[in-house]
Amino acid sequence: MVQIVIILTETALRGALFGLMAIGLTLTYITTKVPNFAYGSFVTIGIYTAFSLFHLGLNPYLSTPIAFAVGGASSVGMYLGILRPLYKRGSSLVSLMISTLALDIAFVGIFGFYTDYLKYTLKIDGKAFSQLSGDFKLLNVAGLAYVAPVALALVTLGLFLLLTRTKFGVAMRASVENPSLARVLGINVDVTYVVAWFLAGGFAGMAGAFYTLESGGTVFTGSALIVDIFAASVLGGLASIYGGAIGGVMIGIGEGVIATIGVTLLGSWVGVYQPGIPLITMMVVLLVIPQGLTSIHWRTVPHRFLVAVRGLPSRIVEWDKRHGFRFRLLRILLRTNKAMSRNQSAE
Repeated sequence: MVQIVIILTETALRGALFGLMAIGLTLTYITTKVPNFAYGSFVTIGIYTAFSLFHLGLNPYLSTPIAFAVGGASSVGMYLGILRPLYKRGSSLVSLMISTLALDIAFVGIFGFYTDYLKYTLKIDGKAFSQLSGDFKLLNVAGLAYVAPVALALVTLGLFLLLTRTKFGVAMRASVENPSLARVLGINVDVTYVVAWFLAGGFAGMAGAFYTLESGGTVFTGSALIVDIFAASVLGGLASIYGGAIGGVMIGIGEGVIATIGVTLLGSWVGVYQPGIPLITMMVVLLVIPQGLTSIHWRTVPHRFLVAVRGLPSRIVEWDKRHGFRFRLLRILLRTNKAMSRNQSAE
């Protein structure tokens, strides 16, 4: 029982962190329509912001607002300095995607320089560090298991209120849905995009700061998480902010539970293939529901299921009319072949 509780809390924690990351990735996608492969680097920025402030005596929880600000500023710098100029020059989608990938590689190099500075100047080894201390416990469960889901819920609620209850939120939605019409109405689309990118980078930085309390980090941590983040965003729906939160929770919980069941039934070697779970999930979702879970009209699902069940007998009869003769002929040929082989062996 204790083991089950530990597994559930760990998977819920990872799900909340992936939800925060996926919301940010979705924000960057709906504004520029470009898959941002450098988004994981903003998570790494949050990780090293919390790590640096930790060595200055600041608890990772208290460094979360600073990580939010640094991550948001880095995201805005990327948008204003790289993506917007390329977009205005008429660069293709492929070119923009490649630019985000190049930026991710550049970020890894910058993190390498920074960790070298920490090591050789300040005598702090930060290339790869373990879980930071400073977390609390409640009912013998790590405090982050409570804080991260609550943070995800508050962020989702805050975005809902911003986008539906404020004039700026309405302007942001209009800018995303139809930028040309929004400009005609006098909305400053560039400002709304900058705010969206700041929030996206901030959520990644916040998740990165939390991540240090869960498993530490390296200069490659954010880049390694990009597959999970994309899987979460695709599962929920790349065009849905709330879907990103749902997809993140499902990916985090599903990945942990499936890996645990596999290790229990088949052995520890299954754990090596855990990173493949988000890839498989993303592939299946793109094949079955390309628009994600939020594109499904859930109210009509029971009715569609009943209609499909009722029509199943007639479909079976129709399928048998089309293909039944072929299968019966194939069975006859196989039986004839077996009989001839037996006769030849008997002779």
